[in-house]
Amino acid sequence: MDLTLPQIWLIVGLLMLVAELVSVVLVFVFFAAGALITALLASVGLLPDLNSQLFAFSLISVLSMFLLRKQAQTLLHRRGKHAEYNEYAGETAMVIKDIPANGEGKIYYRGAEWIARSATHIPIDAGSKVIIRTTDGIKLIVEEA
Repeated sequence: MDLTLPQIWLIVGLLMLVAELVSVVLVFVFFAAGALITALLASVGLLPDLNSQLFAFSLISVLSMFLLRKQAQTLLHRRGKHAEYNEYAGETAMVIKDIPANGEGKIYYRGAEWIARSATHIPIDAGSKVIIRTTDGIKLIVEEA
């Protein structure tokens, strides 16, 4: 079974995607895009010979990397930073140990005790209801309800 050039470019593109999944450098994805777009262009006849395909692959890969890498890194960094404990925000909990203005106390939430800090730097007494605003690692940042 002989492979055509578009099929080879498709295989190269898929291998580059696998390489990107294994690595975390955000480089291989641009070479994968170059290979996959080259495969598409070659299969419709716009790139008939190997030289034109190599040129297109190089141009697409390098241009996409220079134009899109920073935006992709920013998007991935922003997404990963806020995705950790967003489901807690806006929910109500009960203070079980006083939360000082600039210190830590404890709240009872979802059947467990959590370390909590005041979002507004105002002390919150035990027995008060609080609203969870955000998280800081395993600590919940709260404000009085």
